[in-house]
Formats: sequence, C-alpha cells, structure tokens
Amino acid sequence: MSDTGAAAAFEPAERDRTAEAVAGPAFDFSVCVTEPIHRLGGIQSYGALVAVADDGLVEVASSTTTRLLGRTPEELIGTPVAALLGAEGVAAVQQTLDAPTGDRGLLALRVPEDGPEFDVTVYRADGRLVLELEPATAHRPFRFSQFYPSVRAALTRLQHGRTVVDVCAAAVAEIRALTGYDRVVAYRFEGRAGPGEVIAEAIADGLEPWVGLWFPATDIPPQARRLYERNWIRVINDVGDATSALHPQTLPGGTEPLDLSDSTLRTVSSFHLEYLRNIGVGSSMSVSLLREGTLWGLIACHGLAPRRLDPEVRAACEFFGVTLSLQLAALQEAETARARQEARTALSRLVAALETDPAPSLPDNGELLAGLVRADAVVLRLGGTASTVLGDLDPALLWPVVPELAAGEVWASDCLTEHAPGLAAHADSLSGALVLGLGHGDLVAWTRRERRADRTWAADPDRPVQLGPHGERLTPRGSSAVYQAVVRGHSLPWTAADEAVAADLGRAVSSVALRQAARLAGLNTQLRRANQDLDTFAHAAAHEMKEPLRGIATTVAFIGEDAGETLDATTLRRLETVESLANRMDELVNSLLHFAQLGQADLRREPVGLRAAAGRALEIAGPRLAENEVEPTLPGEDVTVSADPARLEEILVNLLVNAAKYARAERPRTVEVGLRPADGDHAAAVFVRDNGIGIPEVHQQDVLRLFRRLHARDAYGGGHGAGLAIVDRIVQRHGGRLSLASTPGAGTTVWFTLEPDPEPRS
Repeated sequence: MSDTGAAAAFEPAERDRTAEAVAGPAFDFSVCVTEPIHRLGGIQSYGALVAVADDGLVEVASSTTTRLLGRTPEELIGTPVAALLGAEGVAAVQQTLDAPTGDRGLLALRVPEDGPEFDVTVYRADGRLVLELEPATAHRPFRFSQFYPSVRAALTRLQHGRTVVDVCAAAVAEIRALTGYDRVVAYRFEGRAGPGEVIAEAIADGLEPWVGLWFPATDIPPQARRLYERNWIRVINDVGDATSALHPQTLPGGTEPLDLSDSTLRTVSSFHLEYLRNIGVGSSMSVSLLREGTLWGLIACHGLAPRRLDPEVRAACEFFGVTLSLQLAALQEAETARARQEARTALSRLVAALETDPAPSLPDNGELLAGLVRADAVVLRLGGTASTVLGDLDPALLWPVVPELAAGEVWASDCLTEHAPGLAAHADSLSGALVLGLGHGDLVAWTRRERRADRTWAADPDRPVQLGPHGERLTPRGSSAVYQAVVRGHSLPWTAADEAVAADLGRAVSSVALRQAARLAGLNTQLRRANQDLDTFAHAAAHEMKEPLRGIATTVAFIGEDAGETLDATTLRRLETVESLANRMDELVNSLLHFAQLGQADLRREPVGLRAAAGRALEIAGPRLAENEVEPTLPGEDVTVSADPARLEEILVNLLVNAAKYARAERPRTVEVGLRPADGDHAAAVFVRDNGIGIPEVHQQDVLRLFRRLHARDAYGGGHGAGLAIVDRIVQRHGGRLSLASTPGAGTTVWFTLEPDPEPRS
C-alpha cells in the first residue's frame, strides 16, 4: 500500500474491505485506509527539516539536524532562523516564496553561512515556514544548458506516440534512462477508486515483466490517491531507512504533528515499507499522471538497492510527469472528439428521422438510437409504457434502479448491482445503464451487459493480506502470486463522450418539441380564429337566410290561396313542393344556427340528478316513445352527474327520440338511461341503450357528422341528421367523449362522458 495521500474523499468497496481481512492474522483494514500519512511525525534521514513560526523563531526540528547541521533540535528550537541561515539566506528564502511559481520553491544555500551547501525546499504548512535541507550532491553546479538537450530529445520522442500505450512506453524508457531505476512502469487506474493495470514498462535484465498485471485498488488507499493528486512526485531513497523524528512530536499549542503533505522528505508508512520490502524493492519513485486534477495513473519506479536522486533529476522527472499528463490528455481528448463526432453524425441522422412529435417517433428509430452510444440494448419508457427497441432486455429489470430524472438529465452507472444487489443474477443481460430523462417520466436508456474480462493479478485480489518473511502484515505482490480472476458485475464504463451525446440527444428532442409546440400554438391560434370566423359566418348566414325562406314559404302559400282554383293539379303540386322545401330549409338553418351556438354558449355546470334530467327529457320525447310503444327505463334517484342541466336534457331528448324513431318492428321495444361508475382508468359515463334496428359498424362514425342520415329523408319519421352531431358537440363542450356500440338488429348503446378521462395507469 502506498504511503502518500490525504484525508479520504471516497471509501473503498466492501469487497476490498472484506478481502483485506480474509487471510493471515487479524488485520484492521480501516487502520490503513484512515492512517494520517501526511502527519506521521518524521522524515527520511538523508535530510533535515526546520519549521519556523511567524516571529522567525524555530518551532520544529528533525533529529537529523544534529548530524547535518551540527546543532541538536533542542539547540535550534526557540532560536531565530536568521542565526542558522544568515540574513542573505533568509532573504533568498523569502524571495523564493514570493516568486510567481507559488508558495513552494527550491534554492541552494550554505547552512550555516560558512557551512556546506544544501538543496533547500521551502513551503508553508500549518501557518509555518518549512525548510527541508538535503546535502548537495558532488556534481555541482547544475548547468541547464547541458541537461536540457537530453530532456528535449526525450519529450520529442514522447510526441511521436500515437496511442496512450505508445506514449507511456516511450516515457518509462526515458525515465529509466534518466534515473537508473531497475524497473519503471506506467500504471493506469480503472476509475478514480478502481484497480490499476501496468500498460508499459522498462526493466533491467533478469526481472520478470509486469505488463498486463492488475493490482487491486487497495494497493493505493484513498488518502494516498489524494496526495498523488497534490504532489507530482514522491521519492523514497531507502526502504530500510530509519525515520528521523520531528521535535516536538506535536505542534506547540496543538495535538497533531506538522502537516507534511507538501514535503519532499516525508517519512513512509510502515504498511507501504512492508509492501516494498516484500517485492524486493530497495528504493522507489512515483510520478503522478493527472487529468483535470484527478489521478489517472502513475509512473512507478523501483530500484533493487537504495538510490538517491538529486533535486535536478527529480525536477526533470516531475517535468516529465506534467508533460506526459498533457500528452495523454491530448490523446484522450482527440479520441473523445473523434467518438463524439461520430456520435454527432449519428445524432444528426436521428434528429432528421424524428417526426414533429419526437418522443413517440423514437421507438421507430431504435437502430439510430443504438448508433449514438455503444450498447447491448436500448429501452424506452414513454407515457408509462416500456419497450425494448433494440436487444432482448426485460425493461422491468431497469426501472427500480433508475432515479427520477428531469428532462435532459443524464444518469449513468457501470455497476448497477451497487444500486440493486438483486441484479447480480441478471448480469449477463444488464450490468450498466446510461439513462436520459425526457420529462414527465419518459426515459431512454442504453444498457450494457457484464464485461467478462480475465485479468492477470499480481496477487489474489481476494487474499491481499498474508504472512510473509518481513513482518506480520504484508501485502505480497509479484509474479510468483499470479492469479486469474474475473471481475463480476461491471459493464464497459460509460465515457464522457457517451454522456455528452446522451445530453445532446436530450437537447435535440427538447428543441424539436419546442419547435413543434410553437408550431401547434400558431396552428391553434389560426384554428381558433377560423372557428370564430366560421361561427360568425354560421350565425350571419342563418339569420340572413331565414327571412327570405320565410318569404318564399309565405308567398307560395298566398299563391295557393289566391289562385288555387285557377291552377292545374301539376302546378299546385309544384307549389306545395316549393313550400315544403322552404320549410325544410328553414329547419336546416335552425339546426345549423343551434349547432353554431353550442360552440359559443358558456356552460353552467352543477350536480344534476340523472333520473330527474331523463324525466324532463321524457316530457318532450315521451310522446314519440309512446307512439312507437318503446318502454323507457330510468336510473335510480341517487345517480348524479356534473353537467349543464339544459344541455344534458338536450342530449337525452335527442337520444330518446332516436330510440323511438329507430325502434325495431317486433316487441318488446326498450330504451334505458343509466350511468357506468368511474374506475381507476375511466371517468363515469352516461349511457342510453335501446334494442332498436342498430347501426352498421362502417357507418357508426358517419352518423356523428352534421346532416348525415343513413336512410331516406322521410324514412323512420324523417329528420335532418343533426341530432347525434349536436349531442357530440355538447359532450365535447363538457370536455368529454362520445362513443357508440351497436349491432344491426340488436340495438345501439351511446356512451358519453362529461369529464376528461383520467391519466391512464402506467
């Protein structure tokens, strides 16, 4: 386990916790995970540390000051730092800290002023100035003009790599040549808290290769990863080094040791030293590879023997880490850009295929949806109904896992068992999901099955803690413990490009929907104006036509009365026809005027007893029913509906008159008025059911059209064909819906609601 890190930003998986306690003696994994490795109270013994308070007095000193500076910690604490560095030295330190490079720097100083030369790293911690002094190496002074050409050549070779592996392979070769370590590997993490894979290495002869080996996530606990994100480089000169303790162990006025998060000399966790000794390492260096401030991987260097790197070489390696991180980020950005461009092309085709109402047209474009994101299945939920448009996934498995999403919101997981452990039984078909919210509970989901990948581990990941020759708590790694394992329950991870194209689809659907809404709003405005114009025309036409029609009928009647005796039978018959046609036209105009008025008149809704309303309707329709011997049946006294009383009576009159007009020849002849109660899916519906002649199915919609009759004009008592059209118009004004159920020779049932239907169940 690595020693570098800060307070945990995330916790390891439960499997990792369990695995750490499987074998060997009792091992409390939480001790390793929560160890404050930035406050261990010591440094590596090849250097010395001095911490100075704001008043310029030394507050903390390492035990190595006795050997390296000639003064014990007790002698230094409480003395001015100027007495150690001299005035020029203090000024040089302050100038370094004031430089635009930040609050950390490196300079060369003689300590004391006439003493040996040291490489001094300066930074601030816990409100104090910290000086870390390393004895200068023999090959000084450092000449940048001699060092830079080889570094520039190495960086140029890095730029020739076309893939991540190519670039990492070039980097490890250059760093090994620069540092002389026996093994240099590039180590890439799978996710921020996941395991890591060795993707490139440069090794000395005789060492077994590690390329392709996976290391469990527990090798680098959370707080270690956080410190790797904070510091580009970490060097351990000697695994067998005895720690140089800080004096005092806790800061004056506090309870904790000095914070060494930015320290070059910081001592090493006993867990990590145990780990390194177990794989035969004598010295090490780690160079962080970051992407957008997050740890992407490491360059890990191992020496078989202790090895000290001077500050210039460390700076060059840190420079390599920065440059390599930028190069890897550029490669990944290019790969992401290519993937996103391909997805955008697919998205353009999909958007072009979407109809004016985009959501309902998505099911017809399953292949185009699958072209946006690599997936094994594509699932839709629209209007509460789920369907799989690509693949054979059961959608019911997915919905309990997916959270509520707003329109355009994206949610992704490559391990759904973390959210619903029961899905482990279905990993072959569903392990990961990328979900886009479309609003109102509608969703589109891309899913992936479990990615079964045999991994070669550098240890059994289920037994990372075992007894070993160097101590009781060891985490053995190395090719001697190679173990084949299968990572279960995880799909191929969703990339940033996958999530971005899903978000793009959400915006595209919203854009199409907004354009459609705007278009419909415009059409509705036009339709409203057209209806108003039509109603105005109908009123005007009806009123203007009634007067000449009455004049025609009156004139014909006068002609018949005044000249009837002088006219022949044919002329009289023709006059009677003209009068009949004028009267019929007047009735049609009255029906048209009434139909138009129904679209304008306000409703006066109130609770209405259905039996009472039917009784009032029988006052008008009753004689027709009696004439045709049709027996009515009315609902009970307790049946109530919400309606305009006058309009409801008009509906019932029309339907009861139709029952009388279209009664069958044989007896008995019946008509019933009743109410079907509301249920969870439907509003309450009034019905009028007769056992008359019925309506053929092909004509059941025609009879709802104005002035549409199925029989001869004078058959079945005559009429204008306006009754059912008027009934349908009144029902629509109430916000309801009318339907017919009829069989020729077996009667007709007319159903109508007076309230909108509730939302259907999902």
